[in-house]
Amino acid sequence: MATTRTFLVLFSLACSLSLCICDDESNYGGGEGNLFPGFYRSSCPRAEEIVRSVVAQAVAREARMAASLMRLHFHDCFVQGCDGSLLLDSSGSIVTEKGSNPNSNSARGFDVVDQIKAALENECPGTVSCADLLTLAARDSSVLTGGPSWMVPLGRRDSRSASLSGSNNNIPAPNNTFNTILSRFTNQGLDLTDLVALSGSHTIGFSRCTSFRQRLYNQSGNGSPDITLEQSYATNLRQRCPPSGGDQTLSELDINSAGKFDNSYFKNLIENMGILNSDQVLFSSKEESSELVKKYAEDQEEFFEQFAESMIKMGNLSPLTGSSGEIRKNCRKINS
Repeated sequence: MATTRTFLVLFSLACSLSLCICDDESNYGGGEGNLFPGFYRSSCPRAEEIVRSVVAQAVAREARMAASLMRLHFHDCFVQGCDGSLLLDSSGSIVTEKGSNPNSNSARGFDVVDQIKAALENECPGTVSCADLLTLAARDSSVLTGGPSWMVPLGRRDSRSASLSGSNNNIPAPNNTFNTILSRFTNQGLDLTDLVALSGSHTIGFSRCTSFRQRLYNQSGNGSPDITLEQSYATNLRQRCPPSGGDQTLSELDINSAGKFDNSYFKNLIENMGILNSDQVLFSSKEESSELVKKYAEDQEEFFEQFAESMIKMGNLSPLTGSSGEIRKNCRKINS
């Protein structure tokens, strides 16, 4: 218990001291459905404090949860916008996105979302959307692991639908080519800089063996490994990821500091030690993306600033506002 209390105190200090990308309301409003950081200032003043507290407790129990919550936000926003559709279970005409290829046996943290929502409903019923709490949880996950903070534009509402096909088709896959990955970002209104910066979230968390096995044994379909993968690193990975079986075995996305949000991820790419093909191609495929990788590897503050900017941009994708959608009472199902 004492360890948890100490952790929460340190997190509170981190929120105050961490790099904060701040701006006034005018930069968040009109063009993005009138989202702005102070949206709940009157209706639920403790909303951000509540989210921060529950996330901090969850990460104190399991450090990996920070990456898991951030990933939920990514996978939500890439399917019909940041509307909480990923959180819906199958019910009636709704087919859950949780069963898609990118999410099945992979997406996690839904129980933490439930805990956050329950706490918010207890404080201010029917006020804070699941889409907003997930966006806040992603920001807090960055701060908790040593990454940047930023003011989160708020005011999203929750969808009353999900899109399994959108989840299967819109979210980049670990073995996609560079051009495919970039096109999936540009289809969302995100650019190359956003792609490289947001990929830097892989500085925390883990990957399943099934997501990188192809690089170890059959990269091009001819039974040969990916020769661009640093050989000693590849040997180490093969010990944990056999040619068959062990699909769910985890390896660090960032071998040097999997629990710390820093710029080590980009340094790994330069050393050909990106575990996923979708990571390594950022350095090996295009000069422009390679230059960004090198810039962020050399300047962590530059990476942090761009990551925060790109997270705000991604969080503003196609929000439901005004009378669109709803404020779910339970993030797993639409209101009856």
